[in-house]
Amino acid sequence: MSEAIRIEHLVRRFHDLVAVDDVSFDVHAGEVFGFLGPNGAGKSTTIRILTGFLPATSGRAEIFGHDVARDSLAARRLIGYLPENVPLPLDARVDEYLEFRARLKGVATRERGGRRDKVVAQCGLETMRRRILGQLSRGYRQRVGLADALIADPPLLVLDEPTGGLDPGQRQEVLDLVGRLKGERTVLFSSHVLAEVEQISSRVAIIQHGRLLAVGSKQELEEAEGRQGQVAVSAGPDSSALLAWLDGHGHLAEIAGEGVVHVRLPAEGRPAGLLAELVAAGLPVDRFEPLTRSLHEIFLELTRTPVPASAVAANGSSA
Repeated sequence: MSEAIRIEHLVRRFHDLVAVDDVSFDVHAGEVFGFLGPNGAGKSTTIRILTGFLPATSGRAEIFGHDVARDSLAARRLIGYLPENVPLPLDARVDEYLEFRARLKGVATRERGGRRDKVVAQCGLETMRRRILGQLSRGYRQRVGLADALIADPPLLVLDEPTGGLDPGQRQEVLDLVGRLKGERTVLFSSHVLAEVEQISSRVAIIQHGRLLAVGSKQELEEAEGRQGQVAVSAGPDSSALLAWLDGHGHLAEIAGEGVVHVRLPAEGRPAGLLAELVAAGLPVDRFEPLTRSLHEIFLELTRTPVPASAVAANGSSA
């Protein structure tokens, strides 16, 4: 599988603060990849390095094989970037601005009108085309920034908190748009809203204190954090008979509530096999449910270590 983004041992220092600390991960071409972390974790710093706005202290980052430091122009031509705070010329009109950005990004003259019309429709800006940017709400300015990111039809979109400042309906519209791009282009989607990332991302990376804590699909993260391979079992209001049978057959189990027991399966065990054994033993099983963890639970487990006070003082804002 080809890689749209490859990051190897990336480090960025600001004097005594290590904002990005030996981070490595890949983003596959065509996937929507979620980049998660609390405020100050290093997400935006990593994104600024990827997009050529900030040099790395050490390490390497590539966009479709182009080194972002040594071949910056070629790498940046492949990226549509939406920063967390969209810088816009407030005295320009929406159409004028998008025309200017298309020209700046090298879109051919004969294609500009069509590209502009397409992104205006995609981003729900039809009624705002003649409006001055300074008169738009934060939500509509965010949409203009997304239209700008799309207008040159790049194979990679890098979106840093793209739903910030949007109302719930607008948030869902942006998520639906990003979801439709899956397979058509690659999307790196930075957010601290876990439900959004879980809704549209095929894989995620979780960062904290500048260090990568985990990367993979939700299932892979579940397996790494130890919840995969557990089932919740109830065999009536009194769990003593169930516990005795489980203990006698070498199963690790713990009481999770009235009558409910959580059972860890052996490495090669399957839920269906355990259920068949319980029924064959004559236990009155009235609940048998494989356990999963939400991305929210996994994220909280991984990031529950508090941010050091020295790092907060040195950083002063989200990274």
